Amino acid sequence: GNRFEINGSKGSIAFNLEKMNELQYYNREDEDHIQGFREIIVNEGVHPYMDHWWPPGHIIGWEHTFIHEVYDLMQAIGGADDNLHPDFDEGVKDQAVLEAVSISAENKSWIKVADL
Repeated sequence: GNRFEINGSKGSIAFNLEKMNELQYYNREDEDHIQGFREIIVNEGVHPYMDHWWPPGHIIGWEHTFIHEVYDLMQAIGGADDNLHPDFDEGVKDQAVLEAVSISAENKSWIKVADL
């Protein structure tokens, strides 16, 4: 469905579009007695963009995410924020990863991104 999960050697994070105000987070370095996925509610004023909306605890919807994208685009075009990411260079790196995945699937073998 509309869910993606990123797993690494030290933890995982999962996002589900049907619960877009929540993140599932796992940290392998947590102590054994508290290890496991935890839910992070991202609609408090301390989270990016949320201080521009309604009082803390109220969810935002699909349409608000597009307003955030347009805001970031305008800030970048206007030069107001040079720290917005991803930037062009990161996009090129992402494309290299996608190309490696495509070649790897086609050849049924591992491909190193650095070899592209």
